[in-house]
Amino acid sequence: MAKTSFRVQVLRAREDAILATVNRLLAEKGFDVMTVDEVAADVGIAKASLYKHFTSKEELAAAAMVAVLDRALAFFDTLQARSEARPIEQLQAVVRWTMQVQLAGEMPSLPAHNSALRTALMTHKVYLDRLMQVSDRLGVWITAAQADGAVDPKLPPEVVLYTLFSRACDPVLGLLKVGGNYSDEKIIEILLSACFNGLASRGPRLVV
Repeated sequence: MAKTSFRVQVLRAREDAILATVNRLLAEKGFDVMTVDEVAADVGIAKASLYKHFTSKEELAAAAMVAVLDRALAFFDTLQARSEARPIEQLQAVVRWTMQVQLAGEMPSLPAHNSALRTALMTHKVYLDRLMQVSDRLGVWITAAQADGAVDPKLPPEVVLYTLFSRACDPVLGLLKVGGNYSDEKIIEILLSACFNGLASRGPRLVV
């Protein structure tokens, strides 16, 4: 295997730093408020240098979204190795991971329906490919969980999928964290229960 040159390593490290900053700013402010200038300033590079890596604000945000989806797929791989886990346990593990990433400030906020970012993402082949991979892999667990009765089989699978996706941008996490009454882990447990058990006082218990 050819050894990666020092220059390539430096460029990759810089891109990683750029994407980490973009992720944080997208989580804190959202796409419309984030600026390329503050990304460059946070990373400590000139704006012109940043444009050598990413040619636009939309490309920056799309790359950050792809990076998060890649992290999700890597996490799915670790779950796949747990062959003894039930499908519902896999889904719960995904939602738990998603909320952990959001509470850590590393989950970009999803673009608004009519935003410039959404328009750019809908033509971004790599983003769409990763999103489809994530959806397909979750879909397998959703179908299996419905087949064994752990998830209501009367619910359309896409509704279950979108419900799980919505946990990635659930504002309740931030509100509970700011309130200071619960630890991050307690917040996750509360919202996991609300997501999988519903709000009824009696029902199926959360698998832990």
